[in-house]
Amino acid sequence: MEIFPPVPLAEWKASKETLHRFAQVVGKIRLAGSVRRNHWWNVPFHVTGSGITTRPMGLVDGNPVFTIDFDFVAHRLIVRALDGSEQSFSLIGRSVADFHHRTQEALRAIGAEVSVEHPHPFDLPDVRRPFTEDTEHAAYDPFWVNRYWQVLSQVNLVLEEFSSRYSGKISPVHHFWHTFDIAVTRFSDRRIDQPREVDPVTREAYSREVISAGFWFGDDTFPAPAFYSYAAPEPAGLADRPLRPAAAARWNEQRGSHLATLAYDDVRGEPDARQQVLDFYESVYQAAARLAGWDAEHLACPGGVTDPLA
Repeated sequence: MEIFPPVPLAEWKASKETLHRFAQVVGKIRLAGSVRRNHWWNVPFHVTGSGITTRPMGLVDGNPVFTIDFDFVAHRLIVRALDGSEQSFSLIGRSVADFHHRTQEALRAIGAEVSVEHPHPFDLPDVRRPFTEDTEHAAYDPFWVNRYWQVLSQVNLVLEEFSSRYSGKISPVHHFWHTFDIAVTRFSDRRIDQPREVDPVTREAYSREVISAGFWFGDDTFPAPAFYSYAAPEPAGLADRPLRPAAAARWNEQRGSHLATLAYDDVRGEPDARQQVLDFYESVYQAAARLAGWDAEHLACPGGVTDPLA
């Protein structure tokens, strides 16, 4: 199998829009049913051998311990409790409204009751429409959804390798249902005082200085899959620093700051594609860390090892 098989947005845009909302339905259950972690680390999905998972939740809120898993091989949603009880249903041919209804039924069947504060999409064009009323989004092409998971899995391991090189505070590699991207974030201990008018999601996500690396599948504003990286707050002069690979990576101005991007299709067919992606992430990190005054040498963790005798 190719390490980075083709996943053109145009081929699965309708399925992606439906799946994104399925993920938000389940993601909001995870948000309501899990212990809050710094920088929202409790909220995203993690990749599994057949799809993505919420990881276990419940217990502290009176619910049984349970998980919700998307299986993108069998194309089913699976709700499981610690006592072994399980409910599942097919993802194919369902509207968002039907998916929401079946998910709530499955939760009740295993004895879980989760109250979602805002059962609407988050930061999507139909943000005002409740999930229960969305019969528009019902496309689900099993081939392309499986391809999405294959790409997600490959990128997940590249990001894990990139993560292994850093010994400071770092997030897990996780898949956000908000923006439908997969990312890992390195932190310094410098506090960032966000203005009061900044929304609470952003305030918590960027309460410390960060350098983040990730991948997304494309959307209306950037209609192609791409690897990306950025620093927040952005140190002066960052966008003047060279990127690797020089022929393909570029800086993009967005809302007064800069995002480094490496188009998926520009690199996926290269014989050393994985290494080019790692070089891309490393070039952004080294530039941002040094401009921001991080001790990059002290924080380095070659091969995932901190033991000086190893």
